[in-house]
Amino acid sequence: MIAYADSGFLVSLYASDANSALATSLIVSPKPLFLLTPLVELEFANALHLLVFRKLLTRAESRAIFDQFALDRRAGAFRTMQLTSEAWDKAVELSEAHSAAMGTRTLDVLHVAAALLLKPDVFFTFDKRQAQLAKAVRLKVAPA
Repeated sequence: MIAYADSGFLVSLYASDANSALATSLIVSPKPLFLLTPLVELEFANALHLLVFRKLLTRAESRAIFDQFALDRRAGAFRTMQLTSEAWDKAVELSEAHSAAMGTRTLDVLHVAAALLLKPDVFFTFDKRQAQLAKAVRLKVAPA
């Protein structure tokens, strides 16, 4: 299974939060190959730094998560993909078509645009508006 996971979903996989148990259960079988864009990688890293800032993680815990993420990348759990200008064009198109009605944020629209172009089997997100947009453009979203 090829998967696109937004950064919030990845944070739930790697750090302990209210969605961690569900995130882990969703990737048990079949184990997905995650598509990793620079956007997701940046947001994931920044989210961990924000957790340190908010004192929800220590620097040592954050470093351990980064180390595990790097191990998983080397083990082949992720395939790095680049975002082309087509992703930005698709994001503008999605924004024009859906944001006024759904209230989607810029990065949510960009994640969905990237997923549309990368064509994963499943789009993992816990963000309700992002999931609504992804469903509107016929991506398979989990959790449903």
